[in-house]
Amino acid sequence: MKRLFDVLMAGSALIALAPVMAGVAVAVRLTSQGPAIYWSDRVGRDNRLFRMPKFRSMRIDTPPVATHLLADTRSWLTPIGGFLRKSSLDELPQLWSILVGDMSIVGPRPALFNQDDLIALRTEHGVHRLRPGLTGWAQVNGRDEIPIPDKVVLDLAYLHQQTLLLDLRILWMTIDKVIHAKDISH
Repeated sequence: MKRLFDVLMAGSALIALAPVMAGVAVAVRLTSQGPAIYWSDRVGRDNRLFRMPKFRSMRIDTPPVATHLLADTRSWLTPIGGFLRKSSLDELPQLWSILVGDMSIVGPRPALFNQDDLIALRTEHGVHRLRPGLTGWAQVNGRDEIPIPDKVVLDLAYLHQQTLLLDLRILWMTIDKVIHAKDISH
């Protein structure tokens, strides 16, 4: 049931948001060097690596590390990167990852391939069995502002409590957070 929900939601969103996505792609290309889409190596279900697309919000020479590990994140942003991140428009290409089955609408956010601490904690607690999500319980309860151990506790709670109703609640909370730009770092 969850996979059917994911495919229907992602497919509908891709169709409805196609003009917005085309506009963002053009804006990225016009305001910075490099491709509009950045393919990030991420850890998926059962710790399998996959390539996750995002609209590029960082310069092409940015090191492949979690944003919070950069000394001065703002200095790495493209001219429209801050806006893309704050509005979460940079995440829209991940709808493709949902369609092909690498991700779900709701689940733990996929770790970067080199986030060994997060990957180890998720594996230790069985969270790695979940398909990663576009949004998740940790994102609506602090997003970028909470430490990794606390994120894993929230991911584990989702693992044990996941239902379609909870997914809909998380989706609604995500929309509210994006509209009000809450808990988003640049």
